[in-house]
Amino acid sequence: MIEVRPAIASDLPAMLDIYNDVILHTTAVYDYEPHTLEMREAWFKSRKEQGLPVFVATEGSALLGMSSFGPFRQWAAYQHTVENSVYVAATARGKGVGKLLVLPLIDAAKAMGKHTMVAGIDATNQASIALHRSLGFEEVAHFKQVGWKFERWLDLKFFQRML
Repeated sequence: MIEVRPAIASDLPAMLDIYNDVILHTTAVYDYEPHTLEMREAWFKSRKEQGLPVFVATEGSALLGMSSFGPFRQWAAYQHTVENSVYVAATARGKGVGKLLVLPLIDAAKAMGKHTMVAGIDATNQASIALHRSLGFEEVAHFKQVGWKFERWLDLKFFQRML
């Protein structure tokens, strides 16, 4: 049975493995180099200090995915908008893990009084697009050729859900 819970520090190595696999093998993250455990620890510490949620999905001892949200942009007027991120282990994709990880983000954002949630999704990531649409997100922007990865230009779509 898959369970979703708040992440704890001991989850970080498995979270790092998932994130680095996403960097190296997908266009879900527009980055080239794997992150270090120190980078993931700093990210986690920052999320906790800001009171931002980080969730993990587990099945038994296996960590299947993670989710969080952070500020959409740094300027003060954006304080009521958050941007989500959700990453699922390659072996767990297509099993509903993403949905289980996004739902508590929506609840947490509402509880924090946020007004809207956005998601930046690579235009070829049909699974993430379908997931977000199924949860009430609507496509609001399509930026053409804003990323370069795997020797090709990447389009980025933005989806939004009012909370």
